[in-house]
Amino acid sequence: HNTFHVSNLKKCHADEPLAIPLDGLHFDDKLYFVEELVEIVDREVKRLKRSQIPLVKVRWNSKRGPEFTWEHEDQFWKKHPRLFARTASSSSVAS
Repeated sequence: HNTFHVSNLKKCHADEPLAIPLDGLHFDDKLYFVEELVEIVDREVKRLKRSQIPLVKVRWNSKRGPEFTWEHEDQFWKKHPRLFARTASSSSVAS
């Protein structure tokens, strides 16, 4: 049977090296981690049967170090148009 017994719990001692220092972290007013947007790394168009979805690969500075995510380009552009101006100027210089 699926029964939880408190007597089966064991004490947990924190492992010091796994503790994250709080001095470099940023929080918003609801105490969520604020991840800093760094740059657009790559672009890709995901092709489906009847549509195409433009995506951008974004590099973030998060509490665990640099992270990369794929975001919808149109939604991301509405939130961060300054990054698209920077990538457009750098790509026109390269050509």
